[in-house]
Amino acid sequence: MKSLKPTMRENKRYLLVEGENLRNNIEKAILDFIGVLGMSKTGFDFIKSDSNSAIISINREMVDSVRAALCVAPKKMEVKRVSGTLRGLRKI
Repeated sequence: MKSLKPTMRENKRYLLVEGENLRNNIEKAILDFIGVLGMSKTGFDFIKSDSNSAIISINREMVDSVRAALCVAPKKMEVKRVSGTLRGLRKI
C-alpha cells in the first residue's frame, strides 16, 4: 500500500493535561462538549498517562475545542502545555 503524502497526513498537537482520574474524565468531557462526531474529528489518543498527568494527541484543527471542553468540564483538569512534538512538550 502506498503511503500518504505529507500534505495529506493529519497534523497532530500534543497536550500535557493535569488533574485526577484523567483516563475517564478527558474522554467524558470531550464527548459531553463536542459529541461523538466532534470526538472522531479530534483524532484523540492517549500517549502517556501517570497518576495526575497525561499526554494526549489531537488533530491540530481541534485544539481550541478540546481546550474549551476541558475547561468547561465539572472535574478540574488543566492544560499545562501544547506542543507540536513530544520532545518539545517534555522540555519544561
